[in-house]
Amino acid sequence: MKNEVIIDNKIISDSSEPYIIAEVSANHNGSLKTALDTILAAKQAGASAVKIQSYTPDTMTIDCDKNDFLIEGGLWDGENLYGLYEKAHTPFSWHKALFNYAKEIGITLFSTPFDNTAVDLLESLDCPAYKIASFEITDIPLIERIAQTGKPIIISTGLATLDEVKEAVETIKKQNNNKIIVLHCISAYPTPIEKMNLKSILTLQNHFNLLTGLSDHSIGTAAANTSVALGARVIEKHFILDRNQGGPDSSFSIEPSELNELINTCNQTWASLGSGDITTTNEESPNKKFRRSIYAVRDIAQGQVITEEDVKIIRPGFGLAPKHIKNVVGSTACQAIERGTALSFSLIDATDKKGN
Repeated sequence: MKNEVIIDNKIISDSSEPYIIAEVSANHNGSLKTALDTILAAKQAGASAVKIQSYTPDTMTIDCDKNDFLIEGGLWDGENLYGLYEKAHTPFSWHKALFNYAKEIGITLFSTPFDNTAVDLLESLDCPAYKIASFEITDIPLIERIAQTGKPIIISTGLATLDEVKEAVETIKKQNNNKIIVLHCISAYPTPIEKMNLKSILTLQNHFNLLTGLSDHSIGTAAANTSVALGARVIEKHFILDRNQGGPDSSFSIEPSELNELINTCNQTWASLGSGDITTTNEESPNKKFRRSIYAVRDIAQGQVITEEDVKIIRPGFGLAPKHIKNVVGSTACQAIERGTALSFSLIDATDKKGN
């Protein structure tokens, strides 16, 4: 059965070109104008969709300075969770304007909700699909609520075991929702390219028989391109207008020209995959003439027994295939054969070979 998920009238399938998602995340840096400009830039770069994140600091955590709530190491070392989410969140009050603007300019916008209030808000805005973040893959009640919307769901699998991915997938299916795409993800920010473990995409395909993709936190576009060759049909990449503007996610985000490059190269990679059939393409056919074949390299008289010195396997390929050389040598010429003539069975009589 062919895997197929439709988001906002766009078909994503095993045979479709990559669906590229520009993730805004915190890259608006607290400015609605920047958020709107980022959506427009993603559209202009050729993205299939833009994604935001729907939460408030209070729906993510509590304002507490105990050690449990302090980040140690990594990109956000020393940050308090509440303070980080306060800086990074996309205010609920912006959501209507963002969805309206995306609809106005003609690009799909959807979101990652982090609690039920976010799902309720997004449902009121007719959000066409949902993303489940890697850190929320074990929040089964939230996944259950999202699945009940009946909308397509994209799951990131950073940090998850196969059993945890399986539980999330089964939770969605129990709500009679089979519109699932699973993304390989490494939850390290940024992810060193040698730690991307892209062969996990194949593992996800084999275990779940679902459409797969990549949520990519590496620097550059190499991982995304490679993932397409491995069968990824959805690519999510953090997107920013200009890394120099800073922000919590700026260091592992790509700019408009890089997003455009990623889209073009991923589409080229996809186009190069083909069907896998071993056959001669229309583009190749004219070049068959450059194969080798059997030609007369000396004039041969009618009735003459053909010797090894009379013929040769050379280019071009209009004569008999090289495998027939033993049938040719020792056969009799049925007519005079001029030097430079492509040999054919109509020119020789091999029934009474005398040379072999």
